[in-house]
Amino acid sequence: MIQPVILSGGSGTRLWPLSREQMPKQFLRLTSSQSLLQQTLARLEGLDTQPPMLMGHHAHRFLMAEQLRESGLAGTLVLEPEGRNTAPAIACAALLARQAGEDPLLLVLPADHVIGNVVAFTHSVACAEPLAAQGYLVTFGVVPTYPETGYGYIACGSPLGGGHQIASFIEKPSAERAQHLLEAGKTLWNSGMFLLQASTYLSQLERLQPAMLAACQQAVDDAHRDLDFLRLGEDAFCSSPAESIDYAVMEHCDHAAVVPLDAQWSDIGSFDALWATQTPDKAGNVVNGDGILANTQRSLVIAKHRLVATLGVEDLIVVETSDSVLVAHRDQAQQVKQLVASLTQAGRREPHAAPLVHRPWGSFQAMDSGERYQVKHITVKPGGRLSLQRHHHRAEHWVVVSGTAQVTVGEQTFLVSENQSTYIPIGALHRLENPGKIPLELIEVQSGSYLGEDDIERLDDVYARLSDE
Repeated sequence: MIQPVILSGGSGTRLWPLSREQMPKQFLRLTSSQSLLQQTLARLEGLDTQPPMLMGHHAHRFLMAEQLRESGLAGTLVLEPEGRNTAPAIACAALLARQAGEDPLLLVLPADHVIGNVVAFTHSVACAEPLAAQGYLVTFGVVPTYPETGYGYIACGSPLGGGHQIASFIEKPSAERAQHLLEAGKTLWNSGMFLLQASTYLSQLERLQPAMLAACQQAVDDAHRDLDFLRLGEDAFCSSPAESIDYAVMEHCDHAAVVPLDAQWSDIGSFDALWATQTPDKAGNVVNGDGILANTQRSLVIAKHRLVATLGVEDLIVVETSDSVLVAHRDQAQQVKQLVASLTQAGRREPHAAPLVHRPWGSFQAMDSGERYQVKHITVKPGGRLSLQRHHHRAEHWVVVSGTAQVTVGEQTFLVSENQSTYIPIGALHRLENPGKIPLELIEVQSGSYLGEDDIERLDDVYARLSDE
């Protein structure tokens, strides 16, 4: 029995400004019409598995739920109160998987990887199953194709079934050492994917990290249901040491094995890695969106909202979103994380807030703003229902451009059709709903002394959200 555990808690700061704290890369459609999370779920189809267990941050719970629904799958959505790295997350998954008395093999997959050859991935999982059933903690090592300095490496030891014993873990190497490792041919990239029996992992954790296991056990004992989600106990989970499974367990375990994976794998850990997943033109350029490139070589251009034109440049990364533009040399792709840290330290909102803000009822995007006004484009899904709420500092004007809105203002409830509008005075109780079968699109004009998202007093909400969600 295989229990997929999808780790969906990463932030993806190296892909800013596409990826934000509120909209990390696993939820983005970077390489296909599916998000990275949905691609991860789709590659389970070739395996005989239980419904997946998704582990993620509570702030992303509605994104996880919606993308799981779009995938047509059922699954368990487990919410972490804060990120504590992979070892505690996997421990909680193992404890939850054992609650029904079963002892499944946990197939641990990060939600933000790309695998081009799903058949090869399925074959590697099949090779790992006998080893995991024998009590080995199995990781998947990617067959390297170039001297990458951004990955850790695994040195292969003695042959073991369909894989090898792990001789050692190697930290991210210098360029010179990475070239040597590639030429030697006895190392694999550390993928961060695992197959391990729940009881085996827990016993190793008890031996090596007893405080972590105790905290995770208490977090599972204190877990409670919240709509379709299972919330881990906050105090207990946050008291756990924050460690990766490699540092906490794998590097100190005698029964650690690695199975080779040669499946066109990428963790999309940088814009250079994203470029490598695409098919470049004759000049080596990759263009996503409205880009015009003249006398340009080996560059990546992503244009989300307007024309981006380049002239006489090479080896550049240019990423345009509605609120930010990144221009970087490709050899600096791994440094975007440090740039984001600097922006955060400077108090900028762009690393955190996404231009398109997703809500359980739909989404909204700011179009324009001034000292006492803000204009938004709002989309409400069929059947979507905003909370019954009031604002203390702003009034709102709604203009319906597509679909039909059901509007409640005070004691009145009425319909607003296309090309019609309505007005919500300051302090008035109101609610917006989409009773139709197509998305409701409207333009909202806010005016007042304060326009922040936290100026919401909710009196009733079917999604049980906090005031600023």
